[in-house]
Amino acid sequence: QMEDPIQLKEEGNKYFQASDYEKALQSYTQAIKLNKDKALQAVLYRNRAACFLKKEEYAKAASDASRAIDINASDIKALYRRSQALEKLGKLDQAFKDAQKCATIEPRNKNFQETLRRLGANIQEKVNVGGALRIQFSTDSRVQKMFEILLDENSEKEKREKAANNLIVLGREEAGAERIFQNNGVNLLLQLIETKTPELILAAVRTLSGMCTGHKARATAILHYLGIDSICMWMSVDNEEISLAVCNLLQTITDCLLGQGKEEHHGKDEAVVLDTKKDLKMITMRLLDMLVSKNVSGQGRDRALNLLNKNIPRKDLKDHDNSRTIFVIDNGLKKILKVVGQIPEMPDCLPLTENTQLTASVLLNKLYDDLRCDPERDNYRVICEEYIKSKIDPQNMDKTLHAIQIVSGVLQGPFDLGNKLLGMKGVMEMMVALCGSEREIDQLVAVEALIHASTKLSRATFIISNGVNLLKEIYKKTKNEKIKIRALVGLCKLGSAGGTDYGLRQFAEGSTEKLAKQCRKWLCNTSIDARTRKWAVEGMSYLTLDADVKDDFVEDEPALKAMFDLAKTSDKTILYSVASALVNCTNSYDTKELVPELVQLAKFSKQHVPEEHPKDKKDFVVKRVKRLLKAGVVSALACMVKADSAILTDQSKELIARVFLALCEDPKDRGTIVAQGGGKALIPLALEGTEVGKIKASHALAKIAAISNPDIAFPGERVYEVVRPLVSLLNTERDGLQNYEALLGLTNFSGRSDKLRLKIVKEKALPDIENYMFENHDQLRQAATECMCNLVVNKEVQERFVADGNDRLKLVVLLCGEDDEKVQVAAAGALAMLTAAQKKLCSKMTQVTTQWLEILQRLCLHDNMEVQHRGLVIAFNLISADKELAKKLVESELLEILTYIGKQEDHPKMQHIINAARDCLTRCMDYGLIKPFSQA
Repeated sequence: QMEDPIQLKEEGNKYFQASDYEKALQSYTQAIKLNKDKALQAVLYRNRAACFLKKEEYAKAASDASRAIDINASDIKALYRRSQALEKLGKLDQAFKDAQKCATIEPRNKNFQETLRRLGANIQEKVNVGGALRIQFSTDSRVQKMFEILLDENSEKEKREKAANNLIVLGREEAGAERIFQNNGVNLLLQLIETKTPELILAAVRTLSGMCTGHKARATAILHYLGIDSICMWMSVDNEEISLAVCNLLQTITDCLLGQGKEEHHGKDEAVVLDTKKDLKMITMRLLDMLVSKNVSGQGRDRALNLLNKNIPRKDLKDHDNSRTIFVIDNGLKKILKVVGQIPEMPDCLPLTENTQLTASVLLNKLYDDLRCDPERDNYRVICEEYIKSKIDPQNMDKTLHAIQIVSGVLQGPFDLGNKLLGMKGVMEMMVALCGSEREIDQLVAVEALIHASTKLSRATFIISNGVNLLKEIYKKTKNEKIKIRALVGLCKLGSAGGTDYGLRQFAEGSTEKLAKQCRKWLCNTSIDARTRKWAVEGMSYLTLDADVKDDFVEDEPALKAMFDLAKTSDKTILYSVASALVNCTNSYDTKELVPELVQLAKFSKQHVPEEHPKDKKDFVVKRVKRLLKAGVVSALACMVKADSAILTDQSKELIARVFLALCEDPKDRGTIVAQGGGKALIPLALEGTEVGKIKASHALAKIAAISNPDIAFPGERVYEVVRPLVSLLNTERDGLQNYEALLGLTNFSGRSDKLRLKIVKEKALPDIENYMFENHDQLRQAATECMCNLVVNKEVQERFVADGNDRLKLVVLLCGEDDEKVQVAAAGALAMLTAAQKKLCSKMTQVTTQWLEILQRLCLHDNMEVQHRGLVIAFNLISADKELAKKLVESELLEILTYIGKQEDHPKMQHIINAARDCLTRCMDYGLIKPFSQA
């Protein structure tokens, strides 16, 4: 019996999934007896409650769920299971309370909402006395009571919180929302908002969102009652939670006006709303006004931009109506440009967050992409040009700064348009002037513009010819470390450094270590602004091209951990920069192999030949990998992989996959990687992204799969997701190491369960594995044969061997005659299992090659006891299959071999071999083909 509660729990889960509830019950009960961990005890009780529910033992189910809740009061699964059990026991009021708690914890869960509706209806029916409902179940009374508690300043805090949560839940129910609406609820909710108490404001706004969901008439009425100006004012506050809640309310109203989201029909109520276009335009205009208002917080501005991003451009380009985009361009493009043109360091700057200007650039790009024809795009360009011209003033450098910042913002959005704006008269001249300015703010704006202009070099012709010199000039002149770092990033982006340590040193003129030290300080200083820390990460992504810098960086554990923490933020640039820095530190980038002859030729012509830095040699790389692992790099990478697809680009995925592959190099580290979530993180990287990224991630998975216990490395159903990446590495275009480690991984998997073997077959791996069994490379041939040895246990694989018109069996028989012992062991094992499972293959074996008998005899006489035993098992299978076949073997030299082995004295080490030979002789005697020695 197992004594590990976790293993017993997993066993119980498997039984439960297989609908064997009795055995699952036994496993959970045993685990409960052995377990001492409180958190696990709660899980075991709630799992056992699920078993009792399935067995319709509702009192026991309720009891176990209560025990789980006693340990963890917010255990939502236990609460829901107790609610189900209590409902079956007829305790509807108690069941309702549990379901209500579930709905409070997860308000969007449809199952909980449906359970609440059903229980509410059943309760109302049950308590109907004399044709009237009891007062406590009257929705009107509940609504009235909640508002009384909420609006009474003397109410206890706990009661207020409970009333607020109940109100939110009620607002999400259709009947409850309608009762609130009909009983002056909107006015009372407005009173809650006017209290200016954050908790009450949130409760009111969330209730309003629930009331608006899926009901166009009610949403329109609420919009008009509250007023769009008030809604935008609430969204403008400098409170992230309130701002987000109001944003969700406005999105819900917009969805209703657009006819999106949950479709519900409410009879005559729908006739109230005749045309929503006017309301939609009003909302759009107020959102555009928010963009340029100084009274709006940075959070509020972000919400307005997000709403415009989501609702203005077409979701489907097949829809020809882009009138909303045209309306925004005509009425608000200049307002969006004003946002991207803001300079945080200047006193007149609007309140911004670190994401505001990038979000505005994204909106510019979406609007531009939503245009349908050249005249529309020309109009967009003309508006931008006129606005930028109005800002360029040689006599007013501050005003001109905004013009260059706008160009920089457009370059982060519709790049082609930004490239055209760079060519406008006066723009480049102003950039040159800013580069030569003594003011740091001028230099910073110029550097940022040059960096964004260098994104697509093929189009940025001016930048190619002039950008490097401008950035060099700023780099040399400035004393501000921030600007120095930004200039260095720009130089590296322009590609003149060639992505090499040598080029970087040329630009930095030996000061890379100094700059890196400053970047590390910024990383560790959480009190400085987010933008500077972001620049520090981006700077390190280039500075770590220098071998000395990367070696110092991995020694600085606080800086590493600070960078890992930053990687958890929702910022695409930071995530990419962190991944780039880690690629540099692990040397997991591609390197070109230098041809010795060309190196000599270059030296002869006195050209520079980049040489490998001593700290880029293998020993140093291995040490850096160990330090990164110790600092928790795997957990950071696993967190990065979970980022939203808009933030985690395919390029970032590839970089992360490269780092993982470098980390997996040493087999001793693979256990640590699995324990910290690396195995799970690699699966999506192997399935989605660039081709190179998927190969790198698949190779890292193969390294883990080759030596790890699949049940631990990839628990549950996850292991089946790993098969496809491993099979993809069997492609002949992959290198030998990738083929070999993939085969090892598949061998490991195929030895675990028949379900895994079937998955490997379904992924069409069999032909590739067979091809590698022909391979000249000894290790590949051995790995493929071992994999096949495990796969032949599967009936579908056996049937393929039985089928006519293939040489599969012949190949296995011939491999048994190979000189390589490891190949022989695997091939003989496969043949032993095949001939034991399929009698047809016993006779077929004698037909596939004339050498079959000679090969069998060699196996039975082999020096390696493992090979010898397998040979004797094959002989036994052939003898047992058919008397005529047995006769043929008896007439050959095999009988002498069997007799020789069978007559040997018993020996512990060889007993299994001696017994196998004796079994063969006994079967021959049963046929009457030979007689015992005493009868001869």
